[in-house]
Amino acid sequence: MSFPSDLEIARSVTPRPIVDVAHDLGLRDDEIELYGSMKAKVTLEGLRRVESEGHRGKYVLVTAITPTPLGEGKTTTTVGLAQGLNRIGRQATVAIRQPSLGPVFGIKGGAAGGGYSQIIPMEDFNLHLTGDVHAISAAHNLAAAFIDNSLHHGNPLEIDVHNVLWPHVVDISDRALRHAVIGLGGKEDGVPRETEWFITVASEVMAILALASDLTDLRARLSRVVLARNKQGEPVTAEDLKVAGAMTVLLKDAIKPNLLQTLEGGPAFVHCGPFANIAHGNNSILADRVALATSEVVCTEAGFGADMGAEKFFDIKCRASGLRPDAAVIVATVRALKMHGGVGRIVAGKPLDPALLEENVEAVRKGAENLAAHIGIVRKYNVPVVVAMNAFPTDTDAEYAAIREVSLAAGARDAVVTRNFADGGAGAEDLAHAVWEAAEEGAPDFRFLYPDDMPLRDKIETVAREIYGASGVDFTPQAAKRLADYESLGYGSLPVCMAKTHLSLSHDATLKGRPTGFRFPIRDVRLSAGAGFIYPLAGDMRTMPGLPSKPAGNEIDLDEDGEIVGLF
Repeated sequence: MSFPSDLEIARSVTPRPIVDVAHDLGLRDDEIELYGSMKAKVTLEGLRRVESEGHRGKYVLVTAITPTPLGEGKTTTTVGLAQGLNRIGRQATVAIRQPSLGPVFGIKGGAAGGGYSQIIPMEDFNLHLTGDVHAISAAHNLAAAFIDNSLHHGNPLEIDVHNVLWPHVVDISDRALRHAVIGLGGKEDGVPRETEWFITVASEVMAILALASDLTDLRARLSRVVLARNKQGEPVTAEDLKVAGAMTVLLKDAIKPNLLQTLEGGPAFVHCGPFANIAHGNNSILADRVALATSEVVCTEAGFGADMGAEKFFDIKCRASGLRPDAAVIVATVRALKMHGGVGRIVAGKPLDPALLEENVEAVRKGAENLAAHIGIVRKYNVPVVVAMNAFPTDTDAEYAAIREVSLAAGARDAVVTRNFADGGAGAEDLAHAVWEAAEEGAPDFRFLYPDDMPLRDKIETVAREIYGASGVDFTPQAAKRLADYESLGYGSLPVCMAKTHLSLSHDATLKGRPTGFRFPIRDVRLSAGAGFIYPLAGDMRTMPGLPSKPAGNEIDLDEDGEIVGLF
């Protein structure tokens, strides 16, 4: 008998009324806004009330090794860990990102977890949920429309048409929109100019919403967004264009965290979804704050590997929130470590290479150099680490033993096999015990990688050398010029949000394992003044993905009963 699909598993469970889940957290009826019987938003008044009671749970970050294109089960492990913690008597809550429609209809498919460690309702989670992403798209594109409207009506702000910095966005992978010319057709159709489209999750508005502390902070951050430069080279902000207020209005409901549940009925917050390879890759600070104020332990995740989302969690999100983590989990799989050890290739949409299904302890040990690097990254912040070995049926005990040996030698507190995909929370109880012990130890000596007053160029060098293992950084003349420009404008104290491939510790997706001795190239540097960081672009990093030759959307449809099929 074949293992049921994620969608079949999700539909096999009758969800609890979301009001009951909210009550378990101590939230009152007037502090939640229902979206049907299975989803709700938590009001900011409710957040302030529960925080005023002074409780603060343990804060656990789940990250991963350098993933394959298939992913290594980080979200599944995050959900399973919370389920396991609840099973061992700890009140645990999940706090993760909402997926983009780009991957849902592109390569990856759904992102609600997998197997018996999912967040439900699975269809809503992966599609429109409560409409937050649409609100972000609308707010972002409103600013874009205001720019072109100002240009059309005499350009009173003297915007340099060749120096408009604000793109358009759409939450679908569409490579044809990466670079475009707009305003064609005649005088009444706008001013012709070049522009580009980002996927919505790469929008600065998404990053801002995830980092905002309340509506006032959201409004202030939006006002600081630099949309363009004028003919004198000075920044033109959303406040200058008088659009920041309207953008805030479009986001007044989207700022409230969304409450859902796991397959086992535990609470789960799903709020915001910036990518980690082109943004900061973490869910909202507000969701974490609600969860921490109402739970004994919170399991959140950061996108891709520790070199990506976890570094940004520590250096960007924790800077903005003032919160400090107590422990971290690094998810690894035998198949991925074999690949990093030089065995087989993993290509999305194609059958798994048979070499990856055979025991190969030597390849696992070689590939585990990548795992050791990620353990080292987290330990730089003085956060205790537990390795979660996400189990597959073809793994062997000898391979697990090799991973555990490398993990402990690299500084992990423990390395535990997890089987929550097949067994739900029961399959993550060992991991839950190990993580709780690590969180109890905590991270009293937590540190950032670099100080605020370090020059931007040195911050980039520090991340490249200490996190990626580069021998140094090569800046193009344009990148160097922009760094000097940003510092002259007063942005030098901002953290850096590196945009690079997630498929390697380096900038080059083909360099697997633990590459060393490479030079890290920065071709450009851009400013996200509202979000509060600058983002250097390494190599050929794109902010609009493309669809594969066989998109996941080919299989998504409605059956004769009106039920969604093909979503996974």
